[in-house]
Amino acid sequence: MRIGLAADNGNWHKARLRAALESLGAEPVLFSLADVAVVTGGGEPLRVPGFEDRLPDGVLLRTIAGGTFEATTMRLGVLHALVASGVTVWNSPGAIERSVDKAMTSLLVARAGLPTPDTFVFSGRDAAAACVAREARPGAPLVLKPLFGSQGEGLQLIERPDDLPDEAAVSRVYYLQRYIARTDGLWRDYRVFVCEGRAIAAMIREGDGWITNVHRGGRPLPWAMPAKAAELAERAAAAVGVDYTGIDLVEDGEGGYLVLEVNSMPAWSGLQQVTEVDIAGAVARGFLNAVRAVRPPRLVAALG
Repeated sequence: MRIGLAADNGNWHKARLRAALESLGAEPVLFSLADVAVVTGGGEPLRVPGFEDRLPDGVLLRTIAGGTFEATTMRLGVLHALVASGVTVWNSPGAIERSVDKAMTSLLVARAGLPTPDTFVFSGRDAAAACVAREARPGAPLVLKPLFGSQGEGLQLIERPDDLPDEAAVSRVYYLQRYIARTDGLWRDYRVFVCEGRAIAAMIREGDGWITNVHRGGRPLPWAMPAKAAELAERAAAAVGVDYTGIDLVEDGEGGYLVLEVNSMPAWSGLQQVTEVDIAGAVARGFLNAVRAVRPPRLVAALG
């Protein structure tokens, strides 16, 4: 198999995925989506570094390099072109688009009938302000999240309409979600890692403030994941159509859980500290299984 590992940053994750693929007999070619070119006029127009004669059989995607809207659009277009050519891509570009857009994630999770905090998405400040006036109050805020944000960056608690930033500050999209406070006052939520449709590892994330992301100083703690949490995470992954993902959950105060987010390019360095599951190994194994499923090995007939 000709395998590509697309990673632009995150050396810790990159090294572990590469080692996991190699341990399973693959020889991954490391490349950046930013270096893929489209050249017409002879042969395959999609030129992937390290695959000059033909396209790879599979691409395991770890990260997409940041950049302008145009650059991101081109990189997603490259992934769509790979899929259209029969290349197995984990996660698929469609899954990435569905999960990085928090509004679409919320829509899909709600349509699947899964419990999630009340969510409100508007394109104008007036509509968002009316929602805040109706749904929030001091001590019971809404959370304003960047539509395409990650790792806890840019989150704000909104208690009154005047707390809302202007439209330019949120790229003219207000994504508001009801803040779910714990009854014990702790700042704590949960991350469940799902691969190939199965919840394989989980942790508690505990912070000194309401933002618990490990990237923002949250502490990973071991968690004996309840069956109901595992099932909910697996159903959320299926609703969004991701092959491997980090599902963020919060307790609903009634013995159950709510889906907060579905992440298609999850980090797991914090989770790996508190679980014995080899997460990179599970991702590599699942990915190679998917590649083999569409490219079964040829059987050579015995001579004689």
